[in-house]
Amino acid sequence: MTFLLEIITPEKEIYKNDVDEVIVPTVTGEITILPNHSPLLSKVAPGELIVKKGQKEEPMAITGGFLEVFNNKVTILADYAVRADNIEIARAEEAKKRAEKIMQEKVGERDFAEAEAQLRRSLLELKVAKKHRRSTAS
Repeated sequence: MTFLLEIITPEKEIYKNDVDEVIVPTVTGEITILPNHSPLLSKVAPGELIVKKGQKEEPMAITGGFLEVFNNKVTILADYAVRADNIEIARAEEAKKRAEKIMQEKVGERDFAEAEAQLRRSLLELKVAKKHRRSTAS
């Protein structure tokens, strides 16, 4: 038995498919959702989300959002999410460096907050991409 998983960001739908299991980082800890899970609303924490379908696992980086589980459908409204396979390590490294540079300069609170958010997102992308690529290489 499977359930429908949808992951939506403000820019686009990242994922929509029937899956066997999803592991989601929440503000109260990591949760695993299986078919027939009881209804649930939760805040998603930044971290690695893992989608399982058959023998295949698909890791994603997610920076936060909200999760709803209802009637064998899981909807995640994410601030930002990207599949590990789509993360460009060189681009994430460059974004990290830019954010660190901006944070070191004397900038306004808004610019600092935006740079800080970019830094957190870049670090998360790098962590997920490097973990995923290491595990597929072995």
